Amino acid sequence: MHNHFVWDEKLGISVPDLDKSWEAYDKGEQGTILLQWEKIRGTIPDRIAEIEKQINKLQDRLSIEENFELSCELNDKIASQASIINELWLWYRLNQQVTSKIHG
Repeated sequence: MHNHFVWDEKLGISVPDLDKSWEAYDKGEQGTILLQWEKIRGTIPDRIAEIEKQINKLQDRLSIEENFELSCELNDKIASQASIINELWLWYRLNQQVTSKIHG
């Protein structure tokens, strides 16, 4: 059986890696994929919370940083982490769209 997910190092979760259109999978395989995705999807809020803690620490450092160059580096790190959170939320919401198509 094909593993329909691949680890995304940046996001810290596995993401779908489908080799054909969703409709090309039979209902049984779709169900298996959805079950696996639902397990992964359930970890996303915890992953976001971890990143938010990292951002808070970076913001604390930024608030006391007097060196402009280091402030810029901290801002870049914060922006990067925020971007990851945005992408995770997109993946989290993906399931709602897919599930509604299946049940609709």
